[in-house]
Amino acid sequence: MDKFRMMFQFLQSNQESFMNGICGIMALASAQMYSAFEFSCPCMPEYNYTYGIGLLIIPPIWFFLLGFVLNNNVSVLAEEWKRPTGGRLKDPTILRYMFCSITQRSLIAPAVWVSVTLMDGKSFLCAFSIDLDVDRFGNYSLLRGMPETEKIRLLARIPCKDLFEHQELRVAASRYIKCISQACGWMFLLMMTFTAFMIRAIRPCFTQAAFLKTKYWSHYIDIERKLFDDTCKEHAKSFAKVCIHQYFENISGEMRTLHHRRSGRDGSDDEDEDRRESDEEKLLGIRAQDDMNKVLWNWHTCKPALALRKEQTEEENNGKLNGNINGAANGCVKAHTPEVQKKEWAVYYSKV
Repeated sequence: MDKFRMMFQFLQSNQESFMNGICGIMALASAQMYSAFEFSCPCMPEYNYTYGIGLLIIPPIWFFLLGFVLNNNVSVLAEEWKRPTGGRLKDPTILRYMFCSITQRSLIAPAVWVSVTLMDGKSFLCAFSIDLDVDRFGNYSLLRGMPETEKIRLLARIPCKDLFEHQELRVAASRYIKCISQACGWMFLLMMTFTAFMIRAIRPCFTQAAFLKTKYWSHYIDIERKLFDDTCKEHAKSFAKVCIHQYFENISGEMRTLHHRRSGRDGSDDEDEDRRESDEEKLLGIRAQDDMNKVLWNWHTCKPALALRKEQTEEENNGKLNGNINGAANGCVKAHTPEVQKKEWAVYYSKV
């Protein structure tokens, strides 16, 4: 159990690497699912195109939505978008940056699925076998006197080995369509790689300052949410400890005092007092349910402004300065001079 807890804490501390790993695993899973997927074209003119294009489009959409579901920053983005303004203004550039980062990671698995599907060519063959021009592959007299409907039904059976009798025509047509599908796949990979290169290379060149600002504050929002959750967990844990401890003290107070008189162990009492003081400190002065509900409600409705206070340090510095001035003034009034550090001199005489 401790190993799983340590692993979970490591993944929480390295969320960006963790999300990149999830995207890579989803991409590999999409390719593995396609290789294990048994492709079976219906070989009917009414359903070939729908089945082939649906296999090319619907699984990428599912992978894209799954990437949004597995990304923890989606909830952060939704909370930041829908929260009341309060003492902190909303920055649309930060929201756009968070949405773009989530979208980029969610697009990896769909891109892998589309590229693998196009490279394989089965769905492309199933979708466009009806539109094939058979005259390109030779003089086949079996299609010349055939009605148009029968010709379309025959071409729809090209993806199926068992239903199509003319193997030479089937092999030639399959190679031709798969060649076009692979060309589309390479063009798709080239387009995606070029787009990623343009986004990664050109964007910081023009908006480096804005990019750093949005990146910083998006990280701040994520870290602030994590720290707030951790603080709430620590407060809830301390609140529960103090509440249970007080309950047992009220119920069994006399038995507890009698037990301590007989045992006479002061070390355990000191440890209990130290633990109790640490739990009391973690409560941060909030000791009632209504107060905690008010704190949580105020955090949601009116978040504090991003301006840290320096009142305490300034007061301490002013107090020290005023103390020094007052001390010097009092010394002058009482006719006392400030102490001057005395220096010792050693004089040596020579007999020469």
